[in-house]
Amino acid sequence: MERELQLLWVAVACYVAAGVVAIFGVVLGKRPERTVLGLLTAALAIHGYSIGVRWERLGHGPFITLFEILSSNIWSLTLVFALAYWRYRPVRPIAAIVMPILFVMMAWLLVTDPERGHLPATYDTLWLYIHIGFGKIFLGAVLVAVGMAGVILLREAGWGIAKLARLPADDRLDDLAYRFMALGLIFETLMLVAGAIWAQDAWGRYWAWDPLETWAFITWLTLAFALHLRFTVKTSPRTGAVMILSVFALAFLTFFGVPFISTSPHKGAI
Repeated sequence: MERELQLLWVAVACYVAAGVVAIFGVVLGKRPERTVLGLLTAALAIHGYSIGVRWERLGHGPFITLFEILSSNIWSLTLVFALAYWRYRPVRPIAAIVMPILFVMMAWLLVTDPERGHLPATYDTLWLYIHIGFGKIFLGAVLVAVGMAGVILLREAGWGIAKLARLPADDRLDDLAYRFMALGLIFETLMLVAGAIWAQDAWGRYWAWDPLETWAFITWLTLAFALHLRFTVKTSPRTGAVMILSVFALAFLTFFGVPFISTSPHKGAI
């Protein structure tokens, strides 16, 4: 365990360095994109290796304990954001908003017990990996949208207007953010479907309205409502940004609330 934790600490240091450089780049009006992307790439590689070492040692993936759930989601969220950062040059300054959110998760991770959990044999099917993978892409897409929403709200409040001037206009940011929200809806839908198939294999039922299933469905409804409102009523960028933050807050509580208050993400007969 010591080796994987040492690797994790190194990865966190790289994540923090990337975030600090990104934040100071916005504050000072610099463009340290290559440095930020390089640090994120290094952090992802080291963190991924740490997760792999733990996976090999325990014989199951990082999705049982709160420590594993936080660790794997920090990795997947950063991966999705890094891809967006690399692909969409005009919105790279949103790293100054996204990285502090990840910092909170990292701080939580580092005070969480890293002891092993137990994966029941009935849980360990291909559909578990598909279900979890779809969920991670969903949350990552919404996180990228949150970065753009944060810029819109900061401008609305009159904070950092000059520092954020080189970002696209609010209308353009709003449109791009909701493209990521639409991507999130697709993958959350796939997550729910794959989760139901996995639940049938694991517990002999497709759906039982347990807490995580219920809140995942509520999150799906909220996301669908936000997209529907955005494209039918033509909400303002400010209203759209508030809806994005609301969806992310609900999704965050869904992903991490149940593991925080219980010993396992799901409850069911094994």
